[in-house]
Amino acid sequence: MADEAKRPAKIGVVTISDRASIGAYEDRSGPAIVAYLTRILTSPFDIVRRIIPDGFESVRDELIDLADAARCDLILTTGGTGPAPRDLTPEATEAAAPRVLPGFGELMRQESLKDVPTAILSRQIAAHRGPCLVINLPGKPAAIETCLNAVFPAVPYCLDLIGAAWLDTDAAVLKSFRPKQSST
Repeated sequence: MADEAKRPAKIGVVTISDRASIGAYEDRSGPAIVAYLTRILTSPFDIVRRIIPDGFESVRDELIDLADAARCDLILTTGGTGPAPRDLTPEATEAAAPRVLPGFGELMRQESLKDVPTAILSRQIAAHRGPCLVINLPGKPAAIETCLNAVFPAVPYCLDLIGAAWLDTDAAVLKSFRPKQSST
């Protein structure tokens, strides 16, 4: 983990949309995630952006590639978490990253319900594949910010626990939590 802490964190940002992947729709969600990260993070990081179509195989294969080949520490997906037939992001995430962390999805839905009653239709999850945390986010930029504000305080410590690169936030913008180290 000491070597991992020295390199910039690598963060995958994946927009999952049939229309955006063919250029029929402007991707606003991926750029919203990048803007959010730029605003809250103080530690160095590199972004790996992807826009892919909906579907099980496309999402699963991209997540595996970003975790294993690109060595991303964190992957944030946007889109494909609703009840529509091609919304298979949660299933694909679980196939690529089998250790599910249910508290992330629970908290994101709880916070989103404060803004919109249809948040109960959202199926986003978080899971990890080795030292890579994957978090599914909704497709709307405002909902992305709501969800990230809710869960991101736990993300840096989660990355520590799974052996990923160091990530830290600007406490004046969003305070992350790490337990105090004992001096024994």
